[in-house]
Amino acid sequence: MTYDSNQLKKMADMVRAGALTALRAAGNGHAGIALGAADIITVIYANWMRRGCDRFVLSAGHGSAMLYATLKLAGYDVGDLKSFRQIGGLPGHPEYGIPGVDATTGPLGQGIGNAVGMAMAAKICGGDGRVYCLCSDGDLMEGVAAESIGFAGRYQLNNLILFWDDNGISIDGTAQTEMDIPARMAAAGWSVIAVRGDNPRALGMAIARAHKINGPVFIRCTTTIGAGASVAGTSRAHGLALSDTEIADLIEKYTSRMGEKLWATVAGRAAAPCGTIVDAPVRAIVPTPSIDRVDISTRELSGIFLEKLVETDKCLIGGSADLSASTNVHTSAHIDITSDNFNGNFIHYGVREHAMGAIMNGMAITGARPYGSTFLVFSDYMRPAIRLAALMHLPVIYVFTHDSIAVGPDGPTHQPVEQLPSLRLIPNLHVWRPCNMAEVAAAWRHAIDAHDHPSAIILSRQSVHQIPTPNPDDINRGGYVIYAPRGRVRMTLIATGAEVPLAVAAAQKMRGVAVASVPCVELFRAQTCAYRQSVLKGNVIAIEASNPTPWFEFADAVIGMDSFGMSGPGGDVYRHFGFDADTIVDEISTIMN
Repeated sequence: MTYDSNQLKKMADMVRAGALTALRAAGNGHAGIALGAADIITVIYANWMRRGCDRFVLSAGHGSAMLYATLKLAGYDVGDLKSFRQIGGLPGHPEYGIPGVDATTGPLGQGIGNAVGMAMAAKICGGDGRVYCLCSDGDLMEGVAAESIGFAGRYQLNNLILFWDDNGISIDGTAQTEMDIPARMAAAGWSVIAVRGDNPRALGMAIARAHKINGPVFIRCTTTIGAGASVAGTSRAHGLALSDTEIADLIEKYTSRMGEKLWATVAGRAAAPCGTIVDAPVRAIVPTPSIDRVDISTRELSGIFLEKLVETDKCLIGGSADLSASTNVHTSAHIDITSDNFNGNFIHYGVREHAMGAIMNGMAITGARPYGSTFLVFSDYMRPAIRLAALMHLPVIYVFTHDSIAVGPDGPTHQPVEQLPSLRLIPNLHVWRPCNMAEVAAAWRHAIDAHDHPSAIILSRQSVHQIPTPNPDDINRGGYVIYAPRGRVRMTLIATGAEVPLAVAAAQKMRGVAVASVPCVELFRAQTCAYRQSVLKGNVIAIEASNPTPWFEFADAVIGMDSFGMSGPGGDVYRHFGFDADTIVDEISTIMN
């Protein structure tokens, strides 16, 4: 059934009433978008969304009350609207996992990237669903939105429609968007349509036209923030600057029996799955390759293992932010995805780290298994997307290379010292820093097998002397003894990645010193106290070329970096900051005395 303009108006008013009911119960939230953009979301859900096939992303996540009201009216089991913003109730911004909520949004711009990723995954994996995304002025001011928009334009994603709630107002007053957003969108390769956002007929015609365009479509919807309220058209309308009496009057005004009946027919529609996104593959176990080199970078080890992995796992979609040759993630088993051929397994994101993170989140939501790579220092550019992947429990994989001051000549701008511990601070993110092929293989296997958390694999640019793992099964515990001295252990050195052979060299110069490799702190922390104590015997000193603070969870003392690095040959920079065996031994002696 297709609804006419008069019916859609009644239905949109029911969305307004439901949103205001939620806001009134909470005593806070965002009324402006619910009152101004209800017609847009109503037209999409009532006349165009194919349940079980198409997706809707509310990038303007502050409009969550409007989304929850729409979903409840459309038959989704979202719970009680009056639980909005209460413990155990509907959260203040949309969260993935609530029925009908296709992405966790709120940090502006992220939802646009998620929608691009969903559209990209549908093209790659053969689904014929469409992605509708509603954004605000604030979304379009964020850099991640610009990156994602440019990416979608280059790949000509003709299954993506972005609606702009163009009310010209943000929290501080007049929205500080570019002077000509439509021109910017056209320059990025999008087709642009302009309509009144409160005109259901015009909105429907715009969507019908968009479906016939071979590329992404941007629909500018001119609206009035807080339409119908006393604060309409002002920045005060963004929040909830309405009296309880006015809210109650508006709820009564917008509630109608006809509106309820019309939405009931939407709720009664059967789901219409269309196309196949991704079926969970049966993954073959990739054997750990043999390596005949004594000194080799862990990024090279990763590339060797990844090539074998890609040959057996066709659902793994790789990518890089213009650094595939440096990060060793583009192998002979990869086929590039292009705007005219989506039958591949590798995406060139361009220099768009933040968009890459947000797009991969959207892909993972559909069931695809994406990984993306860049240098570790540039993880800062994509951190908000990584955090949201962890919050949404998405099994996204990040490959971060050039992991320490040993990057050398590129200098401190490219030498990460705080990024590694800061990534470990993100809840539900598993961070791996392997030192040899056994650990690299374990890191990839864990990342691929994960279903409820993202993984970051941290790799070196410089060669790492290969210290063999005595029992590879121990890697699955996150930490283990990689070097044990003869006799009683009086001290244990903790190390990760490139610092493991350094720790072993230092231990061999002392008596009774063992070395524990801890490639994944999160897994090691999850082990029993008895196991951790069996690994960390005696005095414990951690050695890692990064900020030392987090290691005090396990160590009595830490040898790390409390400053930025400097430019110079990698080995010289390492030695300058005291990362050589003799200096380590001297420092340990000083610490112990």
